[in-house]
Amino acid sequence: MANLSNYTWSFSPIVTATPQMILPNIALWNATNNANLTYQIQLSWPLAWGSRDINATALSMYVLDGNALGMTATEAWRRRLPVDPITPDSVIVSIGYPITDSPYSPQRSIDFQPVTPGEDPPPVPGVREGSDDFIAFIDGTLRPFVHSQFPNSSFTRDALYGHSFGGMFVIYALLRRPDLFDTFLASSPSLFWNDRYILNHTRWLDEAQLPVNATKPAFKFAYGDLEQYPIKRRTETEEAYQARKALYATFNMTDNCKALYQSIKGSSKLRDVVLKQYDGSDHASVGAVALADGIDYFVDW
Repeated sequence: MANLSNYTWSFSPIVTATPQMILPNIALWNATNNANLTYQIQLSWPLAWGSRDINATALSMYVLDGNALGMTATEAWRRRLPVDPITPDSVIVSIGYPITDSPYSPQRSIDFQPVTPGEDPPPVPGVREGSDDFIAFIDGTLRPFVHSQFPNSSFTRDALYGHSFGGMFVIYALLRRPDLFDTFLASSPSLFWNDRYILNHTRWLDEAQLPVNATKPAFKFAYGDLEQYPIKRRTETEEAYQARKALYATFNMTDNCKALYQSIKGSSKLRDVVLKQYDGSDHASVGAVALADGIDYFVDW
């Protein structure tokens, strides 16, 4: 398949306006290229903005798996303002897919899959390694579109958030393109993938080039302690618990995250690195709590 970054993209409104009493200050588009690949893009902006033409300064946060986490991010930002009045304005950019039967699209297996130069056979035969194309789409197509929708606003810092396989993509992007975002946020990253491929290639960060006088990125990632060391559920049989425990052990979440932290914590390419463990959280729950905490980290940095 040809490099998707070479295709022409068009953005078509899904709805011209959402009801203000139901979904205030939210708009959605389908972003489609001439290879018939479509992303569902959702933008949300501060409730105090009367229109997208406002003169303002704002942060921006790009959220992967938008069908699952886009509204989570929007609501987390909006809940923050009443308890922290100095919260800066922010535009949330949700990158999802035109699906209705699941919060996750099979296309994510392509978009988030790291490129593995020189490996033969590929780690997942028949599945294209699309991460570099996805980076090109975010940087070269989506970001300019987002800015065009707020023509009188000035965007300052930006962040990227991903969970699970999306969390691995965030780390891949950090290692390959540390200049891509100001802040990188990942939760429960799938670092077990392809025999710990990402962990074996953290040297990419040392090899990456940052523009002269560029601000170094900050990186926070997180996991739940129950992801590698689950406890028995109240209604779970011992047999089912042991099977689940054995499965979780193969993902090695705690150990892999700690290994990544040790590998990059002293990198001269980063201004800060934080690893957070959420006690009592599993793979599903971490996706939301780490996102909310990631907003705090992003605002503070």
